[in-house]
Amino acid sequence: MEKETVLNVGFDDTDSPKGMCTTFLAYKIVNLLQKQKTEFLDFPRLIRFNPNIPWKTRGNGAVSFKIKTKDPSKTKNQIKNLVLKYSDVINGANPGLVFFENDYIPSEFASFSNLALWQLINRSNAKKFAKKNNLEIFYQGNGQGLIGAIGAIGYSFHDHTLELLSYRKKSKFGKARKLSTKSVKIMQEKTFPYTFNSFDSKKGRILITPHGPDPVFYGVRGENIDSLIRATKILKSDEKLDGYMIFKSNQGTADHLKNELNLENMKPYASGRITGIVSNSPKIVKGGHVFFKILSKNHEFWCAVYKPTGISTDASNLITGDEICVGGGVRKASKNFPRIINLEFLDIINLKKNIVQSNPLCKKCNKRMKSKGYNQGFECIRCGNKYSEKVTIEIPRKIKKQLYLPKVSAHRHLTRPLQRIGTVNKATKFDKSLPWFCVYEN
Repeated sequence: MEKETVLNVGFDDTDSPKGMCTTFLAYKIVNLLQKQKTEFLDFPRLIRFNPNIPWKTRGNGAVSFKIKTKDPSKTKNQIKNLVLKYSDVINGANPGLVFFENDYIPSEFASFSNLALWQLINRSNAKKFAKKNNLEIFYQGNGQGLIGAIGAIGYSFHDHTLELLSYRKKSKFGKARKLSTKSVKIMQEKTFPYTFNSFDSKKGRILITPHGPDPVFYGVRGENIDSLIRATKILKSDEKLDGYMIFKSNQGTADHLKNELNLENMKPYASGRITGIVSNSPKIVKGGHVFFKILSKNHEFWCAVYKPTGISTDASNLITGDEICVGGGVRKASKNFPRIINLEFLDIINLKKNIVQSNPLCKKCNKRMKSKGYNQGFECIRCGNKYSEKVTIEIPRKIKKQLYLPKVSAHRHLTRPLQRIGTVNKATKFDKSLPWFCVYEN
């Protein structure tokens, strides 16, 4: 009997702002392999890496999958040919493709993947990693895609979500997407809490359709396959779609913000979190953006909360002494500011009492007394009542000890939505009988 080889395949950076999509390439590869009765050992994996990398195309997502094949050489050539066909190199894509023949993924892969989640990795390091671990690689352009390709193979799930991506027919690429707003709203209501971030109820805005010319029509994110399939049956559109594929993903896990930032690792474009004490009064600048400093381990760090996030007002109500945890991406230094953490969440751990000194209140007239001069006490201008000194009062805080997240339309792919706080999904098991892949009949 012919021996079967376990083959891990990873690829990234096949798209550009002008077209194509790495997940669509995955859909085409899976379609070909399915026709050849290739055995898939798990869901295709869609791994979102550090969202603060400045040259990312959209969601900085890479794809990998694990299969069994009797002819690994033939399979690799077929995949390579599809990467060549569906990579938008002419418009700036730098695709990277990695093959690793082994059922067991060494821990070094997970370490590499974890680093790619929150730091900037040089592509030369990816090439060195590939050489050290005897990986078969193929790339075009500068090889930037090798980082995500290796990382997608090595990613170790501690929590996961699923995403059903529905693809358009080629004749519809680049044309406006027409999806019933009402159906998306109903879908979100009927599948809650097992799907998330599909519809912005406050703005009446659809969140599952991309805006660019890529082949994706919509993507529904959720916790289980049944809810995703149910969602597709509720959504209404006149457009005839090509098919769909369900990916296992780290979207909605906030995995990129699990690492603690400090003076040493707070490099430009890094992602992470800091816990500390607010060390100055927040400054509101033109446009409504808010800047403040946080003191952590004897070092101060600037934080920025931008108006579009919807939490700038909450940040402006912080005072010196509040204990908070913040998470976000590091923006490199500018002329006006050193490195700044652009906030993706604000978690208030403890609020300091806002105590101020005030002129005394006249008990008879219920009006603030006026000062009679330096060290001369206070007097009510209505009745003449006198008081010798200022009084201490506590001003009620306008914020609470809680987690503040951006409004849903400002969420990133990796943002953990409120409904997923405290949720760890480990239950999804792969079964070849599951409806994880489908090409519709014409």
